Amino acid sequence: MSADDEVSSSSAIGSKAQNGAVAFATTQWTIVLQAQGDSPAAHEALERLCRTYWRPIYGFVRRQGVGPEEAEDLTQGFFALLLERKDLSSVRKEKGRLRSYLLVSVKNFLADERRRAMAIKRGKGDRPIPLEELSGDERSEMEPADPVTAEMIYERRWASTVLERALSRLQDEYAGTRNAALFDSLTQLLPDEPGAPSRADIAAQLGMTENALTQAFHRFRKRYQSFLREEIAHTVATPGDIEDELRHLIAVVRA
Repeated sequence: MSADDEVSSSSAIGSKAQNGAVAFATTQWTIVLQAQGDSPAAHEALERLCRTYWRPIYGFVRRQGVGPEEAEDLTQGFFALLLERKDLSSVRKEKGRLRSYLLVSVKNFLADERRRAMAIKRGKGDRPIPLEELSGDERSEMEPADPVTAEMIYERRWASTVLERALSRLQDEYAGTRNAALFDSLTQLLPDEPGAPSRADIAAQLGMTENALTQAFHRFRKRYQSFLREEIAHTVATPGDIEDELRHLIAVVRA
């Protein structure tokens, strides 16, 4: 089964994008990969990516049996070190994928910290990543008592972040056309769960026919899928990697 077929069958993600793929322009991650030495453009792109994908790293660190406060310090220290590096050429070794690069990097970072057996130093007291935004639910779900492995926590949080960003962009688009209420209603159709409102009920609430609602939801899912592909494109080096990452994301969501 192709990635498009798998996506179409997953209500958490949506249907395939028109023409099967998004246009692959130079993205944040490709800017980092193409950088030579201390490139301002690469540093800015990496900082933007780090601010977006800090949740998977925090979850991974917590799964190591580290307490919340120490985990925050370690996560801040990891990103501070990553952003202070003068040479970003090492990222090419991880198959050009941000997900793989960050996981390998944080493992190496934690191993170095254990060997040094010393507290993390943040330097100048800066907090480059907004860990204060981590919700109480996110903190509790990463408790060491949970049997889920560190790698699984990392993958789940990565997938959740990508999906949330795609849905947030879609929400902004609907709000920009004064269709916020329609967005809220159509979002209720994404989960395939017992007790969710029926299409007939939602159509009645919106004053639409059920057929019109079905067509609106079809457009909604196609646009959602397009944004999802674009979000994935930001984190890979080549267009060919988009489909592999999309299949991986679907597998993580279904696991």
